[in-house]
Amino acid sequence: MTDSLMIEVANLTKRYAGNTAVSDLSFSVRRGEIVGLLGPNGAGKSTTMRILSCFLPATSGTARIAGFDVFTQANEVRRRIGYMPENNPLHQEMRVREYLKFRARLKGLGLRRSRERVDIVMQQCDLTEVQKKIIGHLSKGYRQRVGLADALVHEPELIILDEPTIGLDPNQIRSVRQLIKDLGRTHTVLISTHILPEVEMTCNRVLIMRRGKVLLSETSENLQKTMNDGQIITEILAPIEALRTCWEEMAEIKHFDIAPTDGDFFRCALTPSEGADVRPQIFSAITQRGWTLRELSRSRQSLEDIYMRVTRAEHEEESL
Repeated sequence: MTDSLMIEVANLTKRYAGNTAVSDLSFSVRRGEIVGLLGPNGAGKSTTMRILSCFLPATSGTARIAGFDVFTQANEVRRRIGYMPENNPLHQEMRVREYLKFRARLKGLGLRRSRERVDIVMQQCDLTEVQKKIIGHLSKGYRQRVGLADALVHEPELIILDEPTIGLDPNQIRSVRQLIKDLGRTHTVLISTHILPEVEMTCNRVLIMRRGKVLLSETSENLQKTMNDGQIITEILAPIEALRTCWEEMAEIKHFDIAPTDGDFFRCALTPSEGADVRPQIFSAITQRGWTLRELSRSRQSLEDIYMRVTRAEHEEESL
């Protein structure tokens, strides 16, 4: 274990009666990362989080949080994590402030420190205006914020969020996403979700899970670099034969397709060598020839495209 790692999971397996929820799972998370566990329902995301949060024992394997074993040093682990489960078990009859003070005291904070921390997390989670309201009377979005405040109140090093935006409306989702990104500046965050844009917009690394296994672990940026062919699309007003000659003579272009589009423009799909971004060279070639340029863009796959490719490849391997 190095000081730079917050989570270390090695060969983790969890079996229920006749069912394997997590299978020989291994991954690590560095301090300061926002990492998304991405996968469909039943992929093993929630089970993994419950094990890391000391709510569920594993069948085999090891897991460590900030250097402490989740099985033999559970109390030390609990001091360092803030966990918000998917179905947030709030005390609906309590008022927001009294609930957060109650939770802070349960988590070992003294009377004075608990008051200080409750004030801080209410401001952080934008709950100050509803602090005297009964939790059960709040909207789903505000209840999610109370759950986040609960997870933060004892200043944990690691925040674990299981489906944090499920059931929220679009405005509430954007608000919670921004809060998570803000938390990532001072905490390590592990998020479980099956919503692709959730990971794309909040996380700097993705773990794609399926059937209790990690199929891929990569940064969002590297996923695009690794799995995107970098095809460049351009629309140009120019003689078609001159276009063909231009692309044939450009060493950086290994393949091209030209098709007519509206007016006298031609749409060119250019595949560069090794996915390089050669838009500056293309722009220079077009302007030197005095052609009219209407579009010059680089195609990008969405995380959904990447996810489908990864899971399809794993499914095909299972079928062999």
